[in-house]
Amino acid sequence: MSKLLVQNLSKSYIINEGFGRRSRVHALRDLNLEVNEGELVTVIGPSGCGKSTFLMVVAGIHPFDSGTLLLDGQPISEPGLDRGVVFQDFALFSWMTVRDNVKFGLSMKGMPDREQDRTSEIYLRLVNLTEFADVFPHRLSGGMKQRVGIARAMATEPEILLMDEPFGSLDAQTRKSLQVQLLDIWRETKKTIVFVTHSVREAVFLSQRVVVLSNRPGQVVETIPIDLSYKDRISLSDSLMDYERRLENLIEQQIGDEPLFQPVQLPKPQGASGKEMLE
Repeated sequence: MSKLLVQNLSKSYIINEGFGRRSRVHALRDLNLEVNEGELVTVIGPSGCGKSTFLMVVAGIHPFDSGTLLLDGQPISEPGLDRGVVFQDFALFSWMTVRDNVKFGLSMKGMPDREQDRTSEIYLRLVNLTEFADVFPHRLSGGMKQRVGIARAMATEPEILLMDEPFGSLDAQTRKSLQVQLLDIWRETKKTIVFVTHSVREAVFLSQRVVVLSNRPGQVVETIPIDLSYKDRISLSDSLMDYERRLENLIEQQIGDEPLFQPVQLPKPQGASGKEMLE
C-alpha cells in the first residue's frame, strides 16, 4: 500500500474581484500522485501551478472539491499530527524558546513532560541546535529558524513530512547548507517527505522522484526518477546537470497563456436593474 495516494484531486477557489463580481479559479484538476513509504518526492512546476495549494490540501488546511486523498489508506479531511508541515515563513512561536517550539506538538499529543524533553533533545541534536535550546527565535538566523521548524515538524514522528518551499527565502549559501542537511536527515531517518519548490536544482539535488505539474489548473504531466548517488548530488555532477536541463525544458513547455477565470453567476438583488448591476 502506498503511503500517500492522490486520485483525481480537484481544487478551486472563489475570488472576489470587487463591485459584486466573483470568479472561480481552478488550482488543481484531476491530479494523480502516489508516494511510497520512505520516499523523498519533490513537486515542481510553473509559477501559480497549484503546487503549494496541493501541499496545503494534503496537510488538511485547505478542503478539496473532489477526488480521493488517502494517507496510509485513511481519508484526509482535516489537519492532523500524522502530517508534519514546514512552511517557508518559519512560523515559530516568538514567545517560546527553541526547545519549547520543538515540544509544542509533543504537548498536543499529551506526551509526559520528561518524554517531551527527551524527544526534543533528540531532534535538536538531529538539526545541530542543541546549544541554542534555550534561545528565543528572534536571536536566530533564518537558516537556524528553519532548522527549528524542521525539528518541530519531525519531533511528533509524523507519517509524512510536508515542506512548502522551506528554503525559498534564504540566501544562497544558507539554502545550500540546509539542502545538504535535509538530504543527510532523510538518509538517516528515511522519513517520507513531499517537498514543494520552484528551484529545478533543489528538486534534482534532493529527490528520488520529481513530479512536474502543468500550468494552472495543476495536473501531473510527468514524474522523473532521479538516479543519482550522494556523491553525484554533492559534487553537482554532469548527470545532475542533465536532469536539470530535462526538467527546465519540461517546465518551459507548460508555460502558456493563463486560463481565463470562470465567472460565478450571482443572484440579482431585488429592485436592481441590469444597468445598476454593471455599475
